[in-house]
Amino acid sequence: MLFASMEIDDQGGWFDTLHSDEPEKWQDALLWLKNSVIGNNKQKQNAINHGIIPRLLQWLVDGDAPQHLRLEAAIIMGSMAKGTAENINTLVEEGCVSVLLKGLKSPDQAFVESCLRCLRTIFLHNSNCGSLIYQEPSIVEDLVEIMPRSVCTQECVANILASSCKEPEHQSKLCECGLIPKLVDLLAGKVYKVQMPVLKCLAGIVRENGENCVVALTAMHNNVPLPDMLVQLMLRDRTSEMQIVAAKVLAYLCGGGALAPQDPRIISKTLPCLIRMCSRDRTLEENVEGAETLAYLLEQDGELQRVAAVSDHIIKTLAEYLKYTDVQQINRCGKRIDINWGIEMKQAAFKAFAALGANEESIRKQVIETEHLMEYVVVGLNSGNMKVAAAAIRCLHSLSRSVQLLRTTIQDHGVWKPLMKIIQEGPEELLPVASSTLCNLLLEFSPSKECILDCGAISVLVNLAARPEPNLRLNGIWGLMNLTFQVEQKVKTKVVESIGTERLFRLLSDPDANIVMKTLGLLRNLLSNKLHIDHIMGMYGNQIMQAVVFILEGEHPIQVKEQTLCILANVADGDKAKDLIMGNEDMLKKLMNYMQYQPDVSLQIAAVACISNLIWSGEDGACARQAKLSEMGVQTLLQKLLSTTDTVLFEKVRTAVQQFS
Repeated sequence: MLFASMEIDDQGGWFDTLHSDEPEKWQDALLWLKNSVIGNNKQKQNAINHGIIPRLLQWLVDGDAPQHLRLEAAIIMGSMAKGTAENINTLVEEGCVSVLLKGLKSPDQAFVESCLRCLRTIFLHNSNCGSLIYQEPSIVEDLVEIMPRSVCTQECVANILASSCKEPEHQSKLCECGLIPKLVDLLAGKVYKVQMPVLKCLAGIVRENGENCVVALTAMHNNVPLPDMLVQLMLRDRTSEMQIVAAKVLAYLCGGGALAPQDPRIISKTLPCLIRMCSRDRTLEENVEGAETLAYLLEQDGELQRVAAVSDHIIKTLAEYLKYTDVQQINRCGKRIDINWGIEMKQAAFKAFAALGANEESIRKQVIETEHLMEYVVVGLNSGNMKVAAAAIRCLHSLSRSVQLLRTTIQDHGVWKPLMKIIQEGPEELLPVASSTLCNLLLEFSPSKECILDCGAISVLVNLAARPEPNLRLNGIWGLMNLTFQVEQKVKTKVVESIGTERLFRLLSDPDANIVMKTLGLLRNLLSNKLHIDHIMGMYGNQIMQAVVFILEGEHPIQVKEQTLCILANVADGDKAKDLIMGNEDMLKKLMNYMQYQPDVSLQIAAVACISNLIWSGEDGACARQAKLSEMGVQTLLQKLLSTTDTVLFEKVRTAVQQFS
């Protein structure tokens, strides 16, 4: 430690020596630099100010330089990386990552490990570096090949890869390199500092990736499958950190379809572990991670939701999350975490509540009875914090699936106001879930519907229906469909005028079948009530009939054609509108063809319903319409269809036959 005691006034000479052409002095200068920067951020910054990073990089890239100098340079670079965030950013900007990655090809194991230590530190603290390992195909392969060599390489490579797995392309590349079986082998090694980054790496590889989940499910060590190994890592004698990451991997395997929700390793092991992590005796960090992972696990399965709802007072426990304000906490390493835990706890609770109430009305009732929950949701919507607002919307979206809550609690708290503000003013990232929630608030039995309508809902939804993103187009047209159900004629007219027939019919040729279905649902709602049908068809009849022909003659799914025939049945219910069908012999023949469509009875039912409306006795002109259709063979077709074994079709046919008599 001789060199570390030298006065700052003498440092300039050492820096000059490092930049000089006197190789015999470099070793001593590097030793001085190494000792001076260890644990001293001021000295690190001083070295950076003296331009030492480019000089160190020169030694690292110079394959002809003495290996002991290259090793010292790598060690010093690793020490520099343990400085401030600004120090790390400087290293990245100077291009040290690519240089260190090239250093991994060295036959010198000590040099390779020094490069890896520096890379590990950089990747753990700079999230922008992850993509750099995918710039050349050989880099990931080299890392995977190096990983098993020593405890140091295992720990460093696992951390680097865990920090670099952010996109589906990254997941695929890592899996293709055979990483998963290698990670499973390391997991069995029982070296804690290796196991933890290995678990995090596995979590990153399998999250929302069904193919990788299948690979992970079949991976094993000494005939012990990975899921069974993970169950052992969730035992109570393991650290909380290990338990929760192991549970996260299992939750992701379940979410990816590799493990069934009712698998004992999920419902009897993973679920209790995550609920345990939400308890008050855990750190706030574990509370947040536990609740977020619990939300992910519960989201798609009603049985897991039912079991969770009655486990360890989870709803009351999560309710306590909402009471947290900003607090500081010491993390597992003894450092103060500069995080607003009030925000983190609230958003985690909202996500968990959303997942718990996704399917069961009884659970939604328990959730809504949480003291002041809706007040917290409204505050969350108005918070201006993206994470809290997004989670609050998810919670509201889940609760808004309840007819009773739409009519009572949700209406009482006027949640539509902040929701509409978010949709109209942003942020853009919240639009998908916010607009999806709006669709529920526009259902016919929602008291908020009229208020939202007065607040400009039509223009908001029309704009969404014109968006390039399929999910926003879907929500826009879905909202318009809900909004037009059993409303006044003036509202329907305003909707048609706002969206325009050209855009409306363009949506009927959308590549997304769900959008086509909701557009047909909108048309069906517009064409309900005899007066409304005649009014709309009087203005847009020709365009609507063209759209019907377009769908019926095209290659569309059965459900799309069924919805189209239902629209035609609505048109046939209008007093004047039915003439547009009767005057189109080609359309009548299409109806007759669908009456005989054996592959799917739903199309027969819809076609017969349309015919029944056309010939309904007692209406003006019914006799003439009956005569024309009878002459075309419709009555004979109906008589044949009386032999059907489908009860719904039989009733429709019998009703139609009675009109002729």
